[in-house]
Amino acid sequence: MTVPRTCPACRAKPVATNQRRYCYDCTPGGPQVPPPCRKCGSERDFYAAGLCRRCHRFAPHVIDSCRDCLGWGVTRHTTWLCEACRGWRRKISRGDGPCRICRTHRPLNGEALCRLCRRQAALARSARRGTTAEEANRHGQQLFIVDTFRQRRSGQRLAPPELGAIEIVGHRQLTLFTISRTEPTGLAYEEADPELVAAVMAAAEHHATNHGWKKTQLVNARRVLRILLGRQDTPGAPIPASDVLELNRTDKLAAQPALDVLDAIGMLEDDREPSVTAWFDAKLAEADLPEPMVTELRAWFTVMKDGTTRPPRRRPRSHITIRVHAMWALPVLKTWAAVGTNSLREISSADVRAALPKSGSPRSTTGQGLRSIFKVLKGQKIIFTDPTARIRTGSHETRDPLPLTNLEELSHALNSTDPARAALTALFAFHGLRNHQLRDLLLTDKDGPRLRVGDRTILLAAPVRERLTSWLDHRTARWPNSSNPYVFINAYTANRSRPVSGAYFSALIRINTQAIREDRILHEAIATEGDIRRLCDLFGLSVAGAERYATVVGGELASADDR
Repeated sequence: MTVPRTCPACRAKPVATNQRRYCYDCTPGGPQVPPPCRKCGSERDFYAAGLCRRCHRFAPHVIDSCRDCLGWGVTRHTTWLCEACRGWRRKISRGDGPCRICRTHRPLNGEALCRLCRRQAALARSARRGTTAEEANRHGQQLFIVDTFRQRRSGQRLAPPELGAIEIVGHRQLTLFTISRTEPTGLAYEEADPELVAAVMAAAEHHATNHGWKKTQLVNARRVLRILLGRQDTPGAPIPASDVLELNRTDKLAAQPALDVLDAIGMLEDDREPSVTAWFDAKLAEADLPEPMVTELRAWFTVMKDGTTRPPRRRPRSHITIRVHAMWALPVLKTWAAVGTNSLREISSADVRAALPKSGSPRSTTGQGLRSIFKVLKGQKIIFTDPTARIRTGSHETRDPLPLTNLEELSHALNSTDPARAALTALFAFHGLRNHQLRDLLLTDKDGPRLRVGDRTILLAAPVRERLTSWLDHRTARWPNSSNPYVFINAYTANRSRPVSGAYFSALIRINTQAIREDRILHEAIATEGDIRRLCDLFGLSVAGAERYATVVGGELASADDR
């Protein structure tokens, strides 16, 4: 759509169409009646190209009423909806239909009310409590100018309310059958125990005040909690996390605030499956292995994830370890399945030796993945013998630490205008800390110029102190009501009590943090001529880890003497 030409006769209106020279009023032969708008069907305010002034992209601004609430002050650029009605459609509406009061076909809430009737009821209730929606709309409705119902917030942090006693029962009422709730619930709920609901609502407000929540977060949490408490078969029993997530799926309600409140008061039953389970199922489906082999791999996965108390006892392993071992072993398992192997019981030592790479890290990693699977299955008496026994696969190849090459990028990050990026880069570059150490760093670990990291106390360098102080000042100004105890937080964790994710630092600095740490340790090793004791004290290395750097420095010094 292009800007229409102006009629050369009246020089006021645009031409009727691109093929015509004049507008409809100036067309030779008398003024012609313009056709109705081909978009909205309006027979007035025709503009050009078959569109009226409301629908044409380049028409002058037209101010009109909102389509839903009839409030005055919306334009074409907001699709003729005010901000409140757009939020009503996105968050509250449960579908279009006839309003039970005005009978107009509009987006409705869980009470079958449109926003105009709901707004009229709210205005009436502010003057007289207990007014029903029918009584408030009996004598007509008060129209208004759009987006004028914003309340001013003082910004003062109120004291948390008094907490009531929440008695969590240990029993559950047995049910004859389980109802699958797939339809939206709206705002309808039944309060089985008003005292329990009042205590949980007070706990939600207390949690919101302590964690600096916004008003919308508290409102969403209360709405979800009321629905969940109304659904309980056993009032006071722990609520499964899957029920909270089901509300997020069916009603598009935020689940995380309610999960935080339930966890804080001890009413959360976390029955969510870890992400490694879905990942493992996807890998098995992708590998297309025989059914007996899939059953054996699932048995290995269960023991690795949950551990076992039956001899030989085994503790649960890290999810990262499970992923790595599975990725190392799956290529060989696919090869065996392709040649007709149905079960891991058919694998012999000769098969393992033939599948292992000749040497290097590929042989070591593949052997470690296969040994993990066969050792667990042999311990659970699923297979008769361990074919990886007495087969040497060697150890992983180690690489020498190298100095950092992109020093220009490091300097840019160190002097960044982002306080978090500058402080993190300084801690990595000056003191060589690890990701998990900075992730678990608490506000109480900083004591003036000293920083407690695990069982070590670090005297911070002057540039680090300056940047860390700048970040803490920014943190206080940006999230003044946050009660998160960790030093480094972001917009997602500011209103919670958990640390940032593991990928936060690399994404923020945009440089490999391990490379920065190795460069710092290598520089210290060169400066001290490979003093192992000093490397262990400064960076918390083991003796073997410090020897890795000392060996590199020793070789460089020997080469320099030879030259």
